[in-house]
Amino acid sequence: MPAAIPALPDLQRYTRWDQVPDTLATKTQLAEMEPPLKPGGEPVAQVLYHGNSYAPLYVRADAVPKRKATPAQRAALDRARELQHICRRCDTREEEPLGRGRHCGPCRLAVRLWTEHDTAQRAARELIANPSAVLLVVAAADHDAPPASVAVVRLHDRHVVYAAQAGTAGSAERAAVLDQLDALTTGAAVVWESDRAPVNRYPTRLLDAVDQPLYSSATPEELLRAHPWATGTAVYVTSLWRAWYAWTSHPTSGHPDMPWDGTLPWSRSTAADEDGRGLVELLHRIADGTEPVWDQAAWVIDGHGAPSADRD
Repeated sequence: MPAAIPALPDLQRYTRWDQVPDTLATKTQLAEMEPPLKPGGEPVAQVLYHGNSYAPLYVRADAVPKRKATPAQRAALDRARELQHICRRCDTREEEPLGRGRHCGPCRLAVRLWTEHDTAQRAARELIANPSAVLLVVAAADHDAPPASVAVVRLHDRHVVYAAQAGTAGSAERAAVLDQLDALTTGAAVVWESDRAPVNRYPTRLLDAVDQPLYSSATPEELLRAHPWATGTAVYVTSLWRAWYAWTSHPTSGHPDMPWDGTLPWSRSTAADEDGRGLVELLHRIADGTEPVWDQAAWVIDGHGAPSADRD
């Protein structure tokens, strides 16, 4: 049911059409007259219709002729209606109007993926321009191994601010690492390597099985509050690279993903500083546009180019 149109304040209300005097009419009724008319003043009353809406009523005697469209105006309207059926990117004509954006199905998919690609580059540029932004990397031997090393790399100048062995959970070495991370990341925009597996490379793994007295009674929430760098961030290097590279698991998918063959443009080793340098270099390549894009990306293979070249 259409949304209700409330009554206008301080105007006479009629609850049935047979109550409306012949001297009054709605906009629609005026437009259907011959010649077509339009209101010549403000509404003077209103009538209830559809049980929940009110239509304004105007004085018929005050109505004035509607100006007819010129041939040029009618041609422009016809052209505008026709364009609603034509994809603005590939010129394909559809039977149904294409609606907002005016893209056919395949182009809508390409535009979506390219928009994520472009957004990733913008985000990389903003991070690199931020002198306080740092990458926090945790390295491990394999998927089941505990953290082996940790590094903090400043994004804008690629400088490794801190690199150390991660130590074992509950050790003095691990406690010193946590203290260093707290100090180095205060007030910084902290970026993580990944929002996907392997989970043993998440910075939160540095807080696993902490059994020293300082942490023995702390809840996970209290640990995260004590170490803000471990709460994560909306930005991950892998998510930016996924959006930039634009690999999809199916030609009709609009969601960029990690390639199934496991190919990555950075290393995953036990040396967090080396891995961190590679990740920061990747961000710089995304920012300057030199990082390769998947050769089967939707806007690449369809031959119509980036949506920024769309015609009106």
